[in-house]
Amino acid sequence: MQWLNLLTSNFRKEYIEMKRYLPNTLALLLTFYIIFLGAFFGIVFIGDPSSFEANVQYSIISVVFWSLTMMTMNFIGFSVITEAMRGTLEQLYMSPMGVWKIMLTRIVGQFALQSVLMVILLFAAMLTSGQWLSLNPVTTIPIILVTMVSMVGVSFMIAGLAIIVKQIQAFLQIFQFVLMGLVFVPLSIAPFLVFAPFVKGVNMVRTVMMENLTLTQLPWTDYGILAANSAIYLVLGLIVFHRCEKIAMQKGLLGQY
Repeated sequence: MQWLNLLTSNFRKEYIEMKRYLPNTLALLLTFYIIFLGAFFGIVFIGDPSSFEANVQYSIISVVFWSLTMMTMNFIGFSVITEAMRGTLEQLYMSPMGVWKIMLTRIVGQFALQSVLMVILLFAAMLTSGQWLSLNPVTTIPIILVTMVSMVGVSFMIAGLAIIVKQIQAFLQIFQFVLMGLVFVPLSIAPFLVFAPFVKGVNMVRTVMMENLTLTQLPWTDYGILAANSAIYLVLGLIVFHRCEKIAMQKGLLGQY
C-alpha cells in the first residue's frame, strides 16, 4: 500500500509539473520532431532510393527511442540537481520510504507520461514520412518495459554522481550524444554493444516493428540476454547510488549546493 501511495503521489507530481510548464513540454516534443525531420530530409535528398523505406523506418524508431532513453536515463540526475537547488534534498532523506524508492516511483511516473509524448511523436513521424510501422503492442510493450529496467539502473548511477558533485549538466549534454550512438548503431555492425544498457531491447523492438514479428518469432536467447542485461544494470545502479549516498553523507554534501 505504501508503494502504491508513493507511486500515485509522484505520478501526480510529475503530471502537474508537466501540465504547469506546458510550453516547455511542447517545445521538447517539437525539438525531437525537428530532429526527425532533419534525418528524414537527409534520407530524401542524399539517401539510397532502393532502401528509402527501410532507412526512414529505421530513423523513426531510432529518434523516438533516443528521445525516450535520454529523458529516462537523465531524469533522476536532473531530479537530484533540482532538489538540491531548491534546498529540499535533505528533506527527502527524512522520508521513511527512502530516497531510492521515491526516485524509483518518480521515474516510473515520468516514464509513463513521456511514453505518451513519444507515441505522439511516433505517429507524427509516421504521418509526415508516410511510412507506417507495425506497432504490435502485445510484443513491443513487454520488451520496452524490460528494457526500461536497465535505463533506470543507469539513471541511478547518474543520480549518485549528482549527489556528490551537484553540477553535472555538461556531462549530461555529452551523454545525450553517447546515447544517440548507442541507439542508432545496429548490433549487426557493432555486436559488442549487446553489453551496453538498453541496446538489445531497442534492437529487438526495431526488428519487431519493421518486420511485423510477434513475441514467439524472436529467439528466446534474445529475451534471456535482455533480462540479464536489465537486471545487471539495475543492481549496479542501486549499488553505485547507495555508495555515493554514503560518501555524500560522510562528507556532509547533502545540504550543500
